[in-house]
Amino acid sequence: MAAHTRWTRLLEILGDQGHLDVLDAAEQLGCSAATVRRDLDELARQNLLTRTRGGAVVSTVAYDLPLRYKVARKADEKQRIARAAAELIPSGSTVGINGGTTTSEVARELAVRPEPTGGGGIALTVVTNAINIANELAVRPQIKIVVTGGVARPNSYELVGPLVDTVLRTLALDYTILGVDAVHPRFGAATHDESEAGANRALAECAGTVIVVADSSKLGRRAFAQVCETAAVSILVTDKEAPEDIVEEFTALGIDVLRV
Repeated sequence: MAAHTRWTRLLEILGDQGHLDVLDAAEQLGCSAATVRRDLDELARQNLLTRTRGGAVVSTVAYDLPLRYKVARKADEKQRIARAAAELIPSGSTVGINGGTTTSEVARELAVRPEPTGGGGIALTVVTNAINIANELAVRPQIKIVVTGGVARPNSYELVGPLVDTVLRTLALDYTILGVDAVHPRFGAATHDESEAGANRALAECAGTVIVVADSSKLGRRAFAQVCETAAVSILVTDKEAPEDIVEEFTALGIDVLRV
């Protein structure tokens, strides 16, 4: 198993349990305890966890891992979700996309789909506060990219702060696709960081239709900062593992839920 894959798995275990034992982790990963100790020392050096005698515990940043460590989580589900969400966006639309692993997959799906007209014009206008998404789409001549201002947040590559509001206040979007850390029938869509929540809220408020993309692990959960109320969400795209009772709560509120 490659080092990066082990690091990702260790952080996933730590995020789920709140603590990690070297011997247990070595058994789960199928590697030696010495390898796990070295991995934990490296992750501690990156300030992603706190080392303890015989293991590690979460640090303040472990709840909000950098984007590069989230990519492998539920990768298949995220790709299916992204494909389904991209299919909801008609050619010629103006769509807002925030940062995140699932929304990055949506952006890639939009970038590679064939143009109905056969090429030559602008097929889509994308407004984003995610610099990684802007970077990937900027080379696509059929997509017009509009990037909000703001201060880059390294964990998610998102631009945040008052400059985001300044730009989005003057725009009208057909759709906004939101990736979130949690979405709850009563408490709405939310994320761990209040500055990200503010920028994402601005993207949602200027859209005619808000589409939330979230794998089943995020359903029925709450996070620190609300992005938007449940009533603001028109469509929720999730995976087939979404609990039936949670799905029924969302549909009872008038939200279209797509399980893919």
